Amino acid sequence: MFDTLRRAFKIKDLRRRIGYTFLMLIVIRLGSELPTPGVNPSYIKEFFAQNTGEAFNLFNAFTGGSFEQMSVFALSITPYITSSIIIQLLTIAIPQLEEMQKDGEDGRKKLTKITRYLTVVLALIESIAMSVGFGRQGLLKEYNFVNAAIVVLTLTAGSAFLMWAGEQITEKGVGNGISIVLVINILSRVPNDMTTLYSQFVKGKSIAKGGLAAVIILAIILALVVFTTLLQDAERRIAVQYSQKVTGRRTYGGQTTHIPLKVNTAGVIPIIFASSLMQFPIVIASLAGKGNGNGIGSQILKGMNQGNWLNPDQIQYSWGLVVYIILTVFFAYFYTSITFNPLEIANNMKKSGGFIPGIRPGKPTVEYLTKRLNYIIFIGACGLVIVQVIPIFFNGWLGAKVSFGGTSLIIIVSVVLETLKQIESQLLVRNYKGCLNS
Repeated sequence: MFDTLRRAFKIKDLRRRIGYTFLMLIVIRLGSELPTPGVNPSYIKEFFAQNTGEAFNLFNAFTGGSFEQMSVFALSITPYITSSIIIQLLTIAIPQLEEMQKDGEDGRKKLTKITRYLTVVLALIESIAMSVGFGRQGLLKEYNFVNAAIVVLTLTAGSAFLMWAGEQITEKGVGNGISIVLVINILSRVPNDMTTLYSQFVKGKSIAKGGLAAVIILAIILALVVFTTLLQDAERRIAVQYSQKVTGRRTYGGQTTHIPLKVNTAGVIPIIFASSLMQFPIVIASLAGKGNGNGIGSQILKGMNQGNWLNPDQIQYSWGLVVYIILTVFFAYFYTSITFNPLEIANNMKKSGGFIPGIRPGKPTVEYLTKRLNYIIFIGACGLVIVQVIPIFFNGWLGAKVSFGGTSLIIIVSVVLETLKQIESQLLVRNYKGCLNS
């Protein structure tokens, strides 16, 4: 990694792109400290003290703490992420959007424009829900139409600015801008989490106990990073042989290639979907000021709250963790099924004269790919479960109240690896020597 960055800084264009990316990230972090006009900052802090679910912690991590401070970037780029997922899913269901996706660069530009409009709409809806739902409970210093409108416009404009900044980084910087903005927000919470772990497990202890606790914490973090890296890079390569074709005096084909099937085919999407589905009722109940009673509904909400999972004092609510794991595995299969089509791959192979050695083209190839894909999805889902459960275990069993979880770790690792691959590809292009230079 460091060697790649060292070589990148030797090239003027890449050095300029990296510098532009850093400057934009500085602007974003400065904006995260600007307070939203008319907001009572102490309300959100008290709210977080009472609600420790994954939805709020994950949302706060995605915003880099801006949500907890209610800054102008409190919504961050979560509306853009949500709109991108919605458009991607609708592409499967709506033929017009599917045609746009297959229509080359022009079609992708149209989809990008639709995604932008949907981002603004979602940001507007979220900001209205926050200003009205939380405003009635004390979020606003003075709950009236003018103050609520100012909050709505400020939060919507902040989210739109971050979307624009992410697109500018993609165009003029390095890597995927939206992903990099998300990663820098998550990383901004790491020092606070490390401080929390130090105060809880190291500070005030003897040298032996404190040192042992520090070593264990670092070992667990390192092991999770290594495991996540292996999970993101792991792939199952299925060999494909192309038959030879003789046209005149020339022979075409005959080469051997492979189909790379990533172990973690769905990425972080299953965890996000499962977390959102589990915590959505909690969010709605919090906006309505409900869920703190002793009724059946309140008990169900407590079981869906991640803050109560694996807690020795409230172990009866850990059934929510089982449901969470089942949903993660389900969404891993579901999302892969709509993004990866074995039938389409088998048909393309048949048209180009390709076949899997030992497998007949057509239906047997589809069945073989489906069987292998299901096996790989299960392994990837198990890996996701391990990554997501370990932080939950320490938060619940040991009381380590940190926002840095499995979802954040997977996002960081995947974005860093993808950005480094993009830099390496640009280095390869600039250092490539063609036949005229040889």
